[in-house]
Amino acid sequence: MNRRVDETVADREVSYEVPNPAAKQAPKPVEDDDRNAAARPNRRGRFILIAIGVVIAIVIVVALRKRSATEAQTTKEAAAAGRNRASTVAVAPVEQRDVPVYLDGLGNVNALNTVTVKTRIDGQLERFNFQEGQMVHAGEELALIDPRPSEAALAQAEATKFRDEATLENTRRDLQRFADLYKAGVIPQQQYNTQQSQLRVNEGSVKADAAQVQNAQLNVSYCHIKSPIDGRIGIRSVDPGNMVHASDPNGLIVITQLQPIAVLFTVPEDSLPAVAQHMRGGLPVEAWSRDSTQKLADGRLLTIDNQIDPNTGTFRCKAVFDNKDGALFPNQFVNARLRVDVRHNALTVPAAAVQHGSQGTYVYVVRPDKTVDARPVAVVMTEGTTSVLGGGVNPGDQVVTDGADKLQPHGKVEIAGAGGGRGGGRNGGAGKGAPGAGRRKQAGQP
Repeated sequence: MNRRVDETVADREVSYEVPNPAAKQAPKPVEDDDRNAAARPNRRGRFILIAIGVVIAIVIVVALRKRSATEAQTTKEAAAAGRNRASTVAVAPVEQRDVPVYLDGLGNVNALNTVTVKTRIDGQLERFNFQEGQMVHAGEELALIDPRPSEAALAQAEATKFRDEATLENTRRDLQRFADLYKAGVIPQQQYNTQQSQLRVNEGSVKADAAQVQNAQLNVSYCHIKSPIDGRIGIRSVDPGNMVHASDPNGLIVITQLQPIAVLFTVPEDSLPAVAQHMRGGLPVEAWSRDSTQKLADGRLLTIDNQIDPNTGTFRCKAVFDNKDGALFPNQFVNARLRVDVRHNALTVPAAAVQHGSQGTYVYVVRPDKTVDARPVAVVMTEGTTSVLGGGVNPGDQVVTDGADKLQPHGKVEIAGAGGGRGGGRNGGAGKGAPGAGRRKQAGQP
């Protein structure tokens, strides 16, 4: 009985034993192990994903490299095939010849002389002796003004002169008689001197009468209006039968000289030294149509202006043309081309043969084995459809003028046509072209 009580008391003591903090914290290592165990699969999954991504990247890089190598091989094969395949081209020879250097300017045609014909006396206009638009020569009678009043005045002046001449003759005879009487001592010297003075007075009257006669004759000649120059008559301003006066502002007709005729044109001031240096010998000038497709006439430089226009930076030049065929007309717009120099023995090619690349200008030269060689060249100037080269080619070399966009260095070509192809290609050869086909450009200009 006592033993059971003791066991019961012992059990209660155990049950009411103070809790040990270490005993409650003992289970924590078990929870951390669970967490670590759960985190290990996550880390393993991330490593697997990273490994898969690296593998995929490696595969993509390998695939891209393989594709690039394949494309490069394909391109190389295509280039090789292109070099082996002949391209059809047009060629032209490199020529060595003299090339004129031109300055281009815009100008207008001006008549060398323009005359407004007016009457110099008042009177009634009787008739015209021409047709409007007719070519007349200097000295030809153009119109007639009623000459009867002037002729009557002339007759009166001649009569007065005739009377005074008779009086003068009588005075001379009296003076001779007075001289004899004076020598004989019959009359005094004063009377003799008076007679001498009277002779001079009568001589002056005769001279005045002669002047009046000349004036009357001049008025009669003014009734016959004549052309002062050779030229073309315009539209008349008055009709026959009207009274005309010397003070009329418009005149009767206007005559313009067409042969020769002048052209005024402007040239940039930078070209003044070249023009002034060569103008003593007379520089040739060409006049071209408004669209620069047709040459109208050939002439020579007459003079240059004495100042430069500060607003435009140009100076004016005046050229003279014979204009035998009447191709130039006053106030006509023309393109003037002034030849200031000639480049002797210059290497020329068609402008279409010159190619432009990142390394500069070059031309394709056809070799004897029908392959092309790209040669760098320096373009000195371009005149029309012709380019002047500073070197890089030799006279007689065949340069490609058409089909160069398909070529590669050392590529094979086939010349179109028999005997050297189409020559100048699409631009029509190496001859000198019209100014509108391509303005002259010095080296270095765009």
